[in-house]
Amino acid sequence: MFSRVLLRSLEKIFKTTGCTKRNYSPKISFNKVTDSTVKSLRDLLGEKKVFTEEAVREQHSHDESYHTSAMPDVVVFPDSVEYVSKVVAFCNTNRIPVVPYGTGTGLEGGVNAVQGGVSINMKNMDKVVEVNGLDFDVTVQPGITREALNSYCRDTGMWFPIDPGADCSVCGMCATSASGTNAVKYGTMRENVLNLEVVLPDGRIIHTSGKGRRAKKTSAGFNMTNLFVGSEGTLGIITQATVKMHGIPEKTVVAYCHFKKIEDAVDTVIQIVSSGIPVAKCEFLDDSAIKAFNAYSDYHMPVAHSLFMEVHGPEASVHHLFNEITTLCISNNGYGFTGAEQAEDRARLWKARHEMLYAVNALVPGSKSFVTDVCVPVTKLTEIIVKTKQWIDKANIIGPIVGHVGDGNFHVFFPIKPGDTTALNTVLDISKQMVLLSLALNGTCTGEHGIGLGKRKYLLQEVGEDGVSAMQQVKQALDPNGIMNPGKIFY
Repeated sequence: MFSRVLLRSLEKIFKTTGCTKRNYSPKISFNKVTDSTVKSLRDLLGEKKVFTEEAVREQHSHDESYHTSAMPDVVVFPDSVEYVSKVVAFCNTNRIPVVPYGTGTGLEGGVNAVQGGVSINMKNMDKVVEVNGLDFDVTVQPGITREALNSYCRDTGMWFPIDPGADCSVCGMCATSASGTNAVKYGTMRENVLNLEVVLPDGRIIHTSGKGRRAKKTSAGFNMTNLFVGSEGTLGIITQATVKMHGIPEKTVVAYCHFKKIEDAVDTVIQIVSSGIPVAKCEFLDDSAIKAFNAYSDYHMPVAHSLFMEVHGPEASVHHLFNEITTLCISNNGYGFTGAEQAEDRARLWKARHEMLYAVNALVPGSKSFVTDVCVPVTKLTEIIVKTKQWIDKANIIGPIVGHVGDGNFHVFFPIKPGDTTALNTVLDISKQMVLLSLALNGTCTGEHGIGLGKRKYLLQEVGEDGVSAMQQVKQALDPNGIMNPGKIFY
């Protein structure tokens, strides 16, 4: 329990910062970016690293989400952590918003500059800093993408398996706590980051596990690394990450199977997971998703609810696991079970799966997809996916369902034409129902997209008033001027 003296001290702080006991976010007012601001930034970075042209600002005003674009006032391209530090410190002193920008592949408006300010694009910092092959870890700068990292490390026998689909920047993946198709075996970013270099809002540079540290585990103090993993750029800018690598599997086999009922497909997933079969990928695509998949990527699969699966490991064990999965699929009325071992066949299948966003958009020419995700305990998957399918069918709209169902996470893609407010309101209602049901089933409002702009109102319901207040206290302590990616996570 707080002492009365401490409570009085906190109340005094709340009054002077504009906070209430239950809302630790102060009422922030920002300064405008002026010609003088731009000149100061050019003095810091040089003429060729600071842009105010509308085309560049528009590019940095949005990600892949449905959220309304919001342009920054200026975009900068630093090439070292020292320059990032100088820009952030300058913005903090002058109360100018800062928005970190990776590759712009997010799905919750995380890079939208809703308060204007300075967008910091990290693409010029794209080096692999250190490779430790025998320890299976690497240290990278923020601009390198996961595909570039895997290409760089291919000859070492290591790979970075976290695969959200898009060619995201590794540090952007840290900021959003990304995961993707391989999470069922390899975990999410939270389990695969050993250390982070972070520029704090006042310009200080810290290393969350200590400079140069890369031990596989530690119990030394607070877990600062995972404080920043998933912070969505609201606490600081990640300028370097040390991540775990994994051995490239000796053998990889892909299989897909079709089902007449959603229940049979999802029950198969539950049985695979509960049987302890170490499947690396376990993806669900409903019949609507398969229709889009076939049309966009020139496949000719039966239009039916389907599972795509992948198994990694030594050759003998992989074939044994493949046979076990076959038996489970057939016992749950699966049909058309097909395997693929050739690298080009596997790559084509997963490329088509990762292009699902564009495949869905192609179903309704001129549309842009509203994409939402939730995650529940695996045993609750059948209930929520069946219910979601019913809501979509009842509304008579297009909404393919795709999911990393091996870990309870699934997405719905709703193609909406610009200006169609009726369709958008319908989709928002279905998304809300999905979230509320997910929370009722002890799940989460977002498995991997992040809170961003779209899920802010659900955070309170998920973690509770005191939980949000604690988060806001951390935000207030690290970023008292509120300059870091304002408007995200919290209202």
